[in-house]
Amino acid sequence: MFVDFEKLSSSQVYFTLTQTVVPRPIAWTLSRNADGGFNLAPFSYFNAVCSAPPMVMLSIGRKPDGSRKDTRRNIAERRDFTVHIVDSELLEEMNASSASLPEAESELSASNLEVVPFESFPVPRLERARVAFACTLQQMLELGDGAQGLALATVHGVYVDDRIVTTDSKGRFKLDVKALDPVARLGASEYALLGELRHLRRPG
Repeated sequence: MFVDFEKLSSSQVYFTLTQTVVPRPIAWTLSRNADGGFNLAPFSYFNAVCSAPPMVMLSIGRKPDGSRKDTRRNIAERRDFTVHIVDSELLEEMNASSASLPEAESELSASNLEVVPFESFPVPRLERARVAFACTLQQMLELGDGAQGLALATVHGVYVDDRIVTTDSKGRFKLDVKALDPVARLGASEYALLGELRHLRRPG
């Protein structure tokens, strides 16, 4: 079948894209509110986009009433934020943090999640997350009719739990992805856990 996006509503396009562009990494994003509290929310329009300098992109939609989401406003106004990679042990907490809460109510208060200092970075990281990136906004673009916010951010450094780090045959840093056990976003309410790993040699 051929799906003609020009004949679909924006919500129908969204559901089609998110069920076909799979799997997607989840950016579990911690940002600081104007009152000094924290907002925590997951986004799956996310990926690494550059290595020199290291950069990631995060695409953030709007609330049902058309206003900016708290994460988007926090990033635009205070620029620094932390992105965590969700692992299987944090799946339920991540899902709970996607609920819409009043601006003054933090997702951290509604969970058993704690934050810890992130080196000298202004925004802390989640204590239980095995990977976290220290990010600073460089540019916020508005895309499309719905004014999707595309945040391009520099990554100053990454925290990696010592228990999931190994070295390869050449003594180089290597992430033990099985030990990380990352969660991927699929369509609708579906998520994927890490399954079989296949190792392929690069041609040439």
